[in-house]
Amino acid sequence: MLIIGAKGFAKEILEICKENNKLKNLVFYDDISKDIEIQLYGEFQIIKTLEEAKEYFKNIDNQFSIGLGNPKLRKLMYSKFISIGGEITNTISNRSMISTFDVEINSGCNILSGVNISNGVKIGIGCIIHYNVNVTHDCKIGDFVEISPSANLLGHVTIGNFTHIGSNVTILPNIKIGNNVTIGAGAVVSKDIPDNTVALGIPAKIIRHKM
Repeated sequence: MLIIGAKGFAKEILEICKENNKLKNLVFYDDISKDIEIQLYGEFQIIKTLEEAKEYFKNIDNQFSIGLGNPKLRKLMYSKFISIGGEITNTISNRSMISTFDVEINSGCNILSGVNISNGVKIGIGCIIHYNVNVTHDCKIGDFVEISPSANLLGHVTIGNFTHIGSNVTILPNIKIGNNVTIGAGAVVSKDIPDNTVALGIPAKIIRHKM
C-alpha cells in the first residue's frame, strides 16, 4: 500500500498497518517536504514523484490511503491518485469497535483506535475518525469529513461533506451540520449549523462565514 504523506497523520496510519500486519511493500509519498530522508524510520521508502507512484501502482500494489488532514486536500489527493491507477482503501484499527447492524463505511476512511461506531451509522468516502471518537446510532457522515479526537456524535446526527469537527466536541441528537463547516474544539452543538460556517463555544454559535 502507498500512504500519501510521510509526516504527521501518515504516521498514525503506519501504526494501523502494523496492527493489521500490512507492512509488506508499504511505501509513503511526499513530493513537497525538503527535509525528509529517502526512508521513513529507516525502513519504509518515500516516493517523491507521481511517475514513481504510477509505477508502484502498476507493478506492486495499487492500493493507497491518505495520510493527510484537511478535507479539501484529501479530496484533491483522492482524485489525483485515482487518476494514475490507484484504488483507495480503508485503514481501520483493530482496536476500534464497530457495531454489527446496518453500518456502512465507504472507501478511503481512516479509523483510529478507541473509536466506537454504533448501529445504523453511514460514513462517506475518505473520512478521518480520530482516537476515542463516539459515533452513536443512526448518524450520517458525509464525504471527506474529519472528526478530531474524543468528539461525540449522539443519535441521528448528520454531518455534510468537507466538514471538520474539533477535538472534544459534543453534537446533540438530531442535529444537522452542513457542508464545509468547522466546529471548534470543545464546542457543544445544540442547533443546526448551515453550510460554509465556523462555529464554536457552549452552546456553539456561528462566528463567521467562509468564502
